[in-house]
Amino acid sequence: MDIKAYRDIAWNGWWKQNPGIVQILGMCPTLAITTNIVNALSLGLATMFVMGMSNLAVAALRNFIPYEIRIPVFILIIAALTTVVDLSMNAFVHDLYLVLGIFIPLIVTNCIVLARVEAFAAKNEPLGSTLDGIAQGAGLTLVLVVLGALREFVGSGTLLSGIEMIIPGASPIVLFGDDYPGFLVAILPPGAFFALGSLVAGRNWLEARKAARARQAPPSIDTPVEAG
Repeated sequence: MDIKAYRDIAWNGWWKQNPGIVQILGMCPTLAITTNIVNALSLGLATMFVMGMSNLAVAALRNFIPYEIRIPVFILIIAALTTVVDLSMNAFVHDLYLVLGIFIPLIVTNCIVLARVEAFAAKNEPLGSTLDGIAQGAGLTLVLVVLGALREFVGSGTLLSGIEMIIPGASPIVLFGDDYPGFLVAILPPGAFFALGSLVAGRNWLEARKAARARQAPPSIDTPVEAG
């Protein structure tokens, strides 16, 4: 692959094929864990690590994995990497580990991870596959963090709530004072749907605006003009 191919892979993960707002995959953790930035970022980084490393492992071993048993082998690789993340978070950020709970082991069953392993890593070389996994994971993390920020800002009037679980002694940013009553819907599941729908609509609007500008742009000098 050349530099342009790697750039396209990164751009696809961040924007064109973003798993959170384009492919609409992994909705369970996306909607459930994005009540604040800390939870969203932590789960997003954990997922990104598993995606990058599983893509690397599958791409490196793809020629040795029989086609008939590829899915069980892929899941075994993903499960092993998820176990590493699970045990590491339990050891080093135990309070955060308790908050994220079942959603860390559920990375194994996240359709985003298996989809990229099957669709890309099993057919491409290790470097490009690793970049694809990291880019897709970063795209998902971006969506999770934006959702978490929106829901935490509107629902609680704070940012970085729970940061003390990662950095002892740190405090969240209080935006509206202690007398802010909060907006409960933003923290509840309906708020997640509203926020995610707004992100999807915003992304589609930007793409439609870009396409409209492209249609209205004057033709390039090098573009041949058909005779009428």
